[in-house]
Amino acid sequence: MHIGVPKEIKKQEYRVGLVPSSVRELTALGHTVYVETHAGQPIGCQDDAYRAAGAVIVSSADEVFAQSEMIVKVKEPQQEEWHRFREGQILFTYLHLAAEPELAEVLCQKKIIGIAYETVTNARGGLPLLAPMSEVAGRLSVQVGAGYLQKHHGGDGVLLGGVAGVPSGRVVVIGGGVVGTAAARVAMGLEAEVTVIDASIDRLRELDQAYGSKIRTRYSTIDTIERALVDADLVVGAVLVPGAAAPKLVTEKMISKMKPGSVIVDVSIDQGGTLETARPTSHEDPIYIEHNVIHYCVTNMPSAVANTSSIALNNATLPYTLQLANLGVRKALAANPYLAMGLNVDQGSIVHMAVKEALHRKAS
Repeated sequence: MHIGVPKEIKKQEYRVGLVPSSVRELTALGHTVYVETHAGQPIGCQDDAYRAAGAVIVSSADEVFAQSEMIVKVKEPQQEEWHRFREGQILFTYLHLAAEPELAEVLCQKKIIGIAYETVTNARGGLPLLAPMSEVAGRLSVQVGAGYLQKHHGGDGVLLGGVAGVPSGRVVVIGGGVVGTAAARVAMGLEAEVTVIDASIDRLRELDQAYGSKIRTRYSTIDTIERALVDADLVVGAVLVPGAAAPKLVTEKMISKMKPGSVIVDVSIDQGGTLETARPTSHEDPIYIEHNVIHYCVTNMPSAVANTSSIALNNATLPYTLQLANLGVRKALAANPYLAMGLNVDQGSIVHMAVKEALHRKAS
């Protein structure tokens, strides 16, 4: 198969779809990989490293798209890339179509076979291609949030770990999945007072058994969330419904009752956000303030640590990329029902039920 890796062009996106070690695995099996020049430069992977791995370096994204049967990316295609697609081309990347209705329409018009990392599943019902980036974003959310709590950033001036004789900061994590667990672990490591809210008693029990007195668990209700937010210094929105828009669990009224200078990091923003007040931001301009609360809603958080993120993502995606390349898309989807769950768009139709429902609601 001919596989293409264009340079990511979304603002402040530094990751790359395939790192040299992944390219080497593909070329060793006889596949041809076209890499746009400087695609890996932001993470320190120069063109020579790709050449050594067997890649063909091309001078433009136009060449990558024109010569490739399958495009492997990180982020959803940007408007300036849309014209490059051709009918029947395979797109393997994060799509987040529930939050991108215009892109969904374009991919249908172009008759693309769009396989989204974020809806590929595994035998345990997990999301193996979302998990590594969720883990990165969850850990990063507390690191970022702790910084914005500093007074010179407009925060309330609370040190999450406290010091002798001074209480620790209070961190509330809404969602106990991969993102929430990663955030909670970092917050616990900083010796903050950590509360995790989730709608699954089973998940709360697992967290309680794993971390004991280091963490407080609460069942998710409107009342629980509202009470927790009033005293929080840092809130992490970490709710995910595979393929669908994130539920708006945090209302504007709740935010208006929070402490001035507190911080909310909405990791769910890629799926529309879990805050009523959420709107996407960038690494270049990451925050805004509403009701005296700092909102951090960067849509591609893992790009801030692009080296770690690119390698972690490739570790997860490579087996599926190899399967698609070795078997071809139809045989690969038929052979692997978990990969088939990643199919969002199929030559003119939205085929993933959660994505279809979310787009229908957005249109109505």
